[in-house]
Amino acid sequence: MAEPAGKRLKSSLPLCTAHRSSATSRARHNLQAAVEEALCGVSSLLWDGAYRLQALASVFEQDDVALPRVASFFHQEALKQEEEAEAMLGYLAERGGNYCGKDIQKPGCEGVCAVLPALELLLLQLKEEVGVLIELSQLARNQGDPHTASVMKSHFLRPRVDRLKLLGDLLTSARRVGCTNDQTGGFGEYILNELQEELTR
Repeated sequence: MAEPAGKRLKSSLPLCTAHRSSATSRARHNLQAAVEEALCGVSSLLWDGAYRLQALASVFEQDDVALPRVASFFHQEALKQEEEAEAMLGYLAERGGNYCGKDIQKPGCEGVCAVLPALELLLLQLKEEVGVLIELSQLARNQGDPHTASVMKSHFLRPRVDRLKLLGDLLTSARRVGCTNDQTGGFGEYILNELQEELTR
């Protein structure tokens, strides 16, 4: 028995609930409504991530923490995230879709006050984005849009694999030098800030 036309399959894709479809332009560019809506939602997810990374960078710029290389690392990650969000919007516009935008909420990382939980938060964010991008790629393929599936893999998924490896190395180093989940690991954080090569990439 077939699914009812209006019913959505269970998905972890951040779909845009207030999406304004562009049916005429979309038809001209062969962009399915479900793919357009998912691209809009994923774009918002990437913007949220960039905002969270900027907030984390500002934590390590404060006078009582002052880890400039760690702050710089999170700023660089935020810039990469912003570039990817812009690229996603560019692709959506190129295919004739609309971006609805949404209000960006507070990033919810105010309690982070040490390097280890900040890196763990970034790891969770990247893993979530990888899962969402894989699901978006699969949705596009199922909707008969192999071009979007290919773009998601080549332009958005592959760069995250390198970022995940780098982040894994940083987390291992942070644990080895004695960083903890609270501010008691100050010397470990100082060593990480001064000596970790990955923070300057």
